[in-house]
Amino acid sequence: MSAAFKIACVQNCAVAEVERNIDIATRLTRAAIDRGAAIVCLPEYFSGVALKDGLLHPAAFEEARHPVLQAFADLARARRAWLLLGSLGVHAADGRIFNRGYLLDPLGAVAARYDKIHMFDVELTEGAPLRESATIAPGDCAVLADTGFCTMGLTICYDLRFPHLYRRLAQAGADLLAVPAAFTKMTGEAHWHVLNRARAIENGCYVVAPCQYGTLPGGGACFGHSLIVDPWGAVLADGGDAEGVVLADIDPAEVVRARSRIPALSHDRPFQMRPETGRSAHLKQA
Repeated sequence: MSAAFKIACVQNCAVAEVERNIDIATRLTRAAIDRGAAIVCLPEYFSGVALKDGLLHPAAFEEARHPVLQAFADLARARRAWLLLGSLGVHAADGRIFNRGYLLDPLGAVAARYDKIHMFDVELTEGAPLRESATIAPGDCAVLADTGFCTMGLTICYDLRFPHLYRRLAQAGADLLAVPAAFTKMTGEAHWHVLNRARAIENGCYVVAPCQYGTLPGGGACFGHSLIVDPWGAVLADGGDAEGVVLADIDPAEVVRARSRIPALSHDRPFQMRPETGRSAHLKQA
């Protein structure tokens, strides 16, 4: 079993200039490492995204020429830290854009990539739909990564509403679930804390969820409140609604303890749906 370690969430509000976002995020990341973080996690699209006519337009580059990826690879190497780049806009060879998370090891190498699976196609305000799928291509693979400190399940933002993804990651060995996000203020106020705590509780996992705060270019407000939640559902750190860094101690023994108390991951059972039950059966008989 791995020893306890410190993990950090960076919380920023991305501006229109990519270089400015790099400067802000690297400063905050360095501060987290200086405070003892072995793994630093950054939000979804921390290097920039704009909202226009209900469409998301991230700052996007080819992976091989991505200035953000290169800057943080250099930082990981210089400071010998694991860095989770919550997500970047990445151009694919076929012209599409992926919402892609990167886990960088302490040598600056890419240890894992994850393309966001679930697209944020919603209508929070009547007549004003948001359509992530109009500009972003979904991924189709769940991803686990071994950091030596923990086994991390990679997800992004809207994935949080799909508990079966987290169940699969936990049953495959994840003891920490990462949820970098740019969660909207409206949905965050209603659902952010309860969803992150639920994913932790039902899987007996730590959940680490760095989230942007403030207003993005083109409009749209992010909730902030970057969270670190323990396997029993207790909130260990909350980033509030301003720029900064939050840290917490992660003890893998707490995952073992929570899962031994309530071994729900081993209790899943197959079942079938019977349409002739409950109210429908009574209506049919009537």
